[in-house]
Amino acid sequence: RVRGERDDHATTTSNPALTSCCLSASSSPESVTRTSTSLSAAKLTSSVAPTFDESAQTDGFVSVEVSPALAHDQAGTEEAARFLWNEIDAPNLLVKIPATQAGVGAVRTAISEAISVNVTLIFSLDRYDAVIDAYIEGLEQLLERGVTDLSGVNSVASFFISRVDSEVDARLQALDTEEATALIGTAAVAQGQLAYELAMKRFSGARWERLAQHGARIQRPLWASTSTKNPSFPDTKYVDDLIGPDTVNTIPDPTLVAFQDHGTVARTLDADLAGARARWERLGELVDLVDVAEKLEREGVASFMKAFDELLEVLEKKAAAS
Repeated sequence: RVRGERDDHATTTSNPALTSCCLSASSSPESVTRTSTSLSAAKLTSSVAPTFDESAQTDGFVSVEVSPALAHDQAGTEEAARFLWNEIDAPNLLVKIPATQAGVGAVRTAISEAISVNVTLIFSLDRYDAVIDAYIEGLEQLLERGVTDLSGVNSVASFFISRVDSEVDARLQALDTEEATALIGTAAVAQGQLAYELAMKRFSGARWERLAQHGARIQRPLWASTSTKNPSFPDTKYVDDLIGPDTVNTIPDPTLVAFQDHGTVARTLDADLAGARARWERLGELVDLVDVAEKLEREGVASFMKAFDELLEVLEKKAAAS
């Protein structure tokens, strides 16, 4: 099934830059913002609960983010995640935590406390590997504490796709060579395909099977920012080229309409991993991909903070007027 952001049955995410009715958690546990968040999130989780139940807990989630101001504060993020999880109290809630270094530590703690998590703002394979480690280690800690049914813990790992191409392509264009030009528009999909390969490797074998025997669920890769920013690219590029089992794509409405009209439904994620690896390695020789990831993380956190602050201002004005 193909589902979009506004589909009545879709999983809902709380990116404040994309929606005017974003859900949020401020740094103050007593704030009216948190109260409004809890009430709104409770309504949302309830509205999609039938989908959550009918899909065996694979659809029907609501993601609510901790304050981006806590992106580099592990303890603060952990506290905010606990608050949201306990206050909203819904099995189909995903607490959204950015994949900064501090955030990865908070993810491990949250999973170890049976808090389901949407790990967001992932821009590199190395950071993704650390995110997988945090998820698996959190489940292991939960199991060690005597929780033998892990099936209630859910997680997705969100890669921001088009932003990678936008940054890498700008650097390739600056090189102004025939080879660099030929690689424009290849970075994001190549990294996504290699991320999928990494996920399938990490969520297999004896270590994972021990957790799976207790109901542990794969932390599914999630493709975010999948509208094309470059008008020369096909408008369904980041859907067509990232299709595979155990994945999620948060498709914007215009992209969903385009895909329903002329998209290609085929398993593409692991169709040419050798080609993806070759392209990614060559890109790494031409462009500093570590710097790309670090820059995109900084910009992503800053963007979330700006939108989050604007949202808080609106909510505080409404609270003052009521």
